[in-house]
Amino acid sequence: MSAITKVDLAGAAATRPWEVFICRACGLLYDEAKGDVDSGLAPGTRFADIPDDWACPLCGVSKSEFEPYVEQELTRTAKKSAATTTHAGARHMAGTVIVGAGRAGWQMAQALRARDADMPITIVTACNGDVYDKPLLSVAMARGIAPAKLARELGVDAARRLKVKLLANTQAVRITASSRQLRTSRGTLRYQHLVLAHGAEARSLPQLPDTLCWRINHLQAYAKFRAALDAKGSAPQRIAIVGAGLIGSELANDLALAGHQITLLDLAARPLASCLSEAQSQQLLAAWAALPLLFVGGVEISEVSQVPAIAANAPGSKQITTTTGQQFTVDHIIVAAGLQTPNQLALSAGLAWNNGIDVQAATLATSVAGIHALGDCIAIDGQVSRYIEPIGRQAQTVAASILGQAATPFVQTRVPLRVKTTSLPFTL
Repeated sequence: MSAITKVDLAGAAATRPWEVFICRACGLLYDEAKGDVDSGLAPGTRFADIPDDWACPLCGVSKSEFEPYVEQELTRTAKKSAATTTHAGARHMAGTVIVGAGRAGWQMAQALRARDADMPITIVTACNGDVYDKPLLSVAMARGIAPAKLARELGVDAARRLKVKLLANTQAVRITASSRQLRTSRGTLRYQHLVLAHGAEARSLPQLPDTLCWRINHLQAYAKFRAALDAKGSAPQRIAIVGAGLIGSELANDLALAGHQITLLDLAARPLASCLSEAQSQQLLAAWAALPLLFVGGVEISEVSQVPAIAANAPGSKQITTTTGQQFTVDHIIVAAGLQTPNQLALSAGLAWNNGIDVQAATLATSVAGIHALGDCIAIDGQVSRYIEPIGRQAQTVAASILGQAATPFVQTRVPLRVKTTSLPFTL
């Protein structure tokens, strides 16, 4: 697809207002006024003029999966009205505390701030709070994106923009629901409303210890992994990835394209067995044939151990042993064997649990008054939906519920999923 040349912004703007479109799969916004220079769309490119073969630069779905987007903007009067109705004397109230500064946490803060200009909002997060697009973690090397360039906005800048208090690098330890308090590693916070948006974490398996394995589920972990690769220079490294699901397959594809020697291991006999048909899995394996990527299916890991320096081909080597006695010696091991919702906070508050924090479908309220949850940590009727698309709608539903405003109840919908194995991508 050839790049679109620059257009006359002044002339185009005079005809009709610029429009914004949102990707239904990942939430990326395409602003006609700004265009998307990286994918060849100059500022002022109307969405209707984008070639049909254009794809979302973040998740890769087609143009047809975009729809018009209207950002919720309330007037100052409406914001003041909401604050007066439900938060009189807001400066003297505990306000809302959000646990987590991933996409769900920041979307929640933004939805609240759009509806209420004065509500005190505090975000507690174990990371530094930088705003980034998580799908880029599994395609960054193929796209030549350095880890330092993945953050779209520093956490401190986002906090300043939204007028929220950010407690970065802070652990949320325990909820005392009876007195509406959240204990953290930096002290105890009072809350009027608490929103859990802490996401899910890589599944913990005893045979895959954290001391010997990488679990890449957020930007800071990814940056540390990339730093470890860079520390050994430009030579290809041997990397085993345990789990050939969505994340494992995308990481394997990306790292192999960068020249590293990849061994992809899974219990299933073929990659992406839960997503792709057998024919599609075979097509993917054929596309990988030219890469330094070996898929080994039908195997279960029994042990991971450090190889003694005197016996290793390279310092720091690890050895994977399967239940059938197969052994693989590698430099790095990445665990991508699924996600689990941490339950420490939920248990401390006595929240109902059903494969995740159990929430009401319409309001995303938990079983305890004053506490809502959204994103990867929740389950509705025992079903999790760990995708990006629902988060923005969930945040609007929770914000309206907290402020006592009318809102469309949250409804799970089927959305396209782009499998970013760039050697042979799939849209499901």
